[in-house]
Amino acid sequence: MIKKNLRTLIITSIVILLPILAGVILWNQLPEQIPIHWNAAGEVDGWSSKPFAVFGVPLILLAVQWLCMLGTCADPKKNNHPEKILHLVLWIIPVLSVVLHVITYAAALGKEVRMEMVMPVLVGLLFAIIGNYLPKCKQNYTIGIKIPWTLNSEENWNRTHRFAGRLWLVCGIAMMLTGFFGGFWIFLPIVLLMVLAPMIYSYILHRKGV
Repeated sequence: MIKKNLRTLIITSIVILLPILAGVILWNQLPEQIPIHWNAAGEVDGWSSKPFAVFGVPLILLAVQWLCMLGTCADPKKNNHPEKILHLVLWIIPVLSVVLHVITYAAALGKEVRMEMVMPVLVGLLFAIIGNYLPKCKQNYTIGIKIPWTLNSEENWNRTHRFAGRLWLVCGIAMMLTGFFGGFWIFLPIVLLMVLAPMIYSYILHRKGV
């Protein structure tokens, strides 16, 4: 599988590391302490050293990218991974690396960054995109809703993922709206709904013999 997707893996790895180049170019302009975490109100509440923000974070994300790929390759049902979904998974971390570092560098340079708006929109968009692809996800052990009832029944898997796909798409859009119109307090309940509802739905199907 790595051979088949080696070109994409190399390209995505380069994209993940691009913020290092930007950080080196901006090195003399960046402060020694760089913001890396914001609270729900959009206020900075976490900082890191400049070397860690510029070099450490991209390298950690690169390691996660390769671990995810190796884990996917070890999946006994890896042949069930649709090409589009695998490419989506491979591009999530690179896009996050670039977007998050743009935000981090901008904040470090004194630019106004409204994280209370940016993060719900980004996370909501991600969940909406994943929700669109979930129904196309075939039964496997690495990508999708992996709980006992979906893994033991292909029909349960398919019906649960169709349900979850619609739910995640709607919830993703709702998250994006919280960024534009406020209401961040409902962000956590939306996440809980996205996690718990498919599990409950799958269990109900299981109880019905599906």
